[in-house]
This record gives sequence, structure tokens and C-alpha cells, in this order.
Amino acid sequence: MTQTATNVVGRRKESKARVRVNPGNGQMTVNGKPIVEYFSGPIMQRIYSRPLEITKSAGKYAISIKVEGGGKVSQLGAVVHGIARVLAKTDPSLRTILKKEGFLTRDARAKERRKYGNAQKARAKKQSPKR
Repeated sequence: MTQTATNVVGRRKESKARVRVNPGNGQMTVNGKPIVEYFSGPIMQRIYSRPLEITKSAGKYAISIKVEGGGKVSQLGAVVHGIARVLAKTDPSLRTILKKEGFLTRDARAKERRKYGNAQKARAKKQSPKR
């Protein structure tokens, strides 16, 4: 474990999360707020704490996160990806555990682009005028 701060970026859809880790007491902040306030609800809390639980590093680090873009769920995915990447960077022995659980893989699914000649959406076709 290094004694200096470690920076990593996590991404999901249009969201980007810059995660900084310092040795500390387990305090986590997102955009200056406690993470419990920013991602409220028991399901979201379970999701962002999962990488820390499986690596047994729940009280070892002080984590500061800046997240922007996308919606709340997309931002949550970016935060989880960033936390997993920063844990793997600080302690390389955790990489296999995180990779096995799928936290180090970026979810490549994003909004499909709209094609010309279509109706409003990416796959919607114009309606035929025949009766």
C-alpha cells in the first residue's frame, strides 16, 4: 500500500468519476457530500460498497470522488468502476478478486446513435401512409 494519494477514472455511459484514495478511516465523499447523501437508498449503498466488502478494505481508505455527466445510476456505475480500479492500483494482489467479480470491466453499453431517415429514435421507423 502506498502512502500517497492515488487517482483513477471510472466511466459508465456518459458519466465520469475521478476517484482519489488516501489512507484513512473509511470516509467517502462524492462532490463534497457524504456518499450516503449523494447515493441515498439501501440498494445504491450496497452497490457502491460491494468492491470494498469483497476486498475487505472497508475501513482502510478515505475516498474522495468527483463525478459528472449522466444520471444517478450511470454515475453510480462510474463510481463503482473507479473504486475498483483504484483498489487494484493501490494493492495489486486485489486485482484478481475484483476482476473475477467483474468490477474492472467497463460496461461498454451506451445510447445508440440516431440514424438519418428514421423517426425520432435510433431504431424507430417512419410509419407507412398506406391504409
